[in-house]
Amino acid sequence: MLIEDRSYQTVWMEGSSVKMIDQNALPFNFQIHECLTYWDTCMAITDMTVRGAGAIGAAAAFAMAQAFLEAPEKDKEVFLQEARGEIEGTRPTARNLFYAVERVFDAGQLSAENAKTEAQRIALQDTEDTRAIGRHGNKLIKNNAHILTHCNAGWLAFVDFGTALSPVYTANKEGKDIFVYVDETRPRGQGARLTAWELMQEGVPFTIIPDNAAAHLMQQGKIDLVIVGADRIARNGDTANKIGTLGRAILANTFGVPFYVAAPTSTIDGDCKSGRDIIIEERSQDEVLYQDGIDANGNKVKVMIAAPGSTAYNPAFDVTPAKYITGIITEHGIIKAHYQSISSLLKTIEDERTKSL
Repeated sequence: MLIEDRSYQTVWMEGSSVKMIDQNALPFNFQIHECLTYWDTCMAITDMTVRGAGAIGAAAAFAMAQAFLEAPEKDKEVFLQEARGEIEGTRPTARNLFYAVERVFDAGQLSAENAKTEAQRIALQDTEDTRAIGRHGNKLIKNNAHILTHCNAGWLAFVDFGTALSPVYTANKEGKDIFVYVDETRPRGQGARLTAWELMQEGVPFTIIPDNAAAHLMQQGKIDLVIVGADRIARNGDTANKIGTLGRAILANTFGVPFYVAAPTSTIDGDCKSGRDIIIEERSQDEVLYQDGIDANGNKVKVMIAAPGSTAYNPAFDVTPAKYITGIITEHGIIKAHYQSISSLLKTIEDERTKSL
């Protein structure tokens, strides 16, 4: 990604420190947050300084590598097991987190440096996978297409490129005339704050819409395609993504609009049979009752937007049944959202991995 003509990744490791774009500061301020210990990185994942499936996975990988670098000789295994549990407990829905931690933990059995190397490899793989998703997804985007997206699944949500927005960026670079409708994505506003900021950086035409305006736009025939990301995909194609995604899928099905999920295969949980088995994270009610912003002087402010004394329910994700999904855009191509297609893809990947050993 280019920000003011300088190339950045969303999250990376320097020495024993993990650095990341502070997404809680965006879009008003661009700043880099540094995590000196694995616990600092855990906190950054929990408070969403870093967020998005791939970025969470990379950050978790780096956190596990940090734990190996910090581990004392005495009771080393106890320290590492506790660290692993703490890292995996930061965001329970995101599949990439568990996938990355397991890989780095296994690699670290050889040495701390091997753990760090594996974490860097995961970050690089994330970048290459999402670049490929852009190439495959671009084939779905016609000239003059109007695309709806939900939450933020661009380069801020991954190490680079993104998933739902990667095809958009590829199409834009090819000179296609496209327009993006950006769901604001309550309650944290990842669409209004992050996706809008990204699209502005990339020079892609867009407008922000209230979450409850999508049905009206589809009814008016103003949306040609919906592309969203994913935090976990079950073996049968059911998909967990940011709360509100299910509603978009039902609307798209009702109005005959193609609905695609874009995600690398690392997001697929082969041990999860269906969406019923996906744990849904619940976050603080304050995210619903308050909004962050800036005042006229540019100072950060927190404002209550609900009746004083109210309580709120705040699930971070919902599950879209496979029947509503037109297809899944992966780094290996576009597949159907059903058990046979997903199982076949996972088997092919495993066979290729076995041959390379």
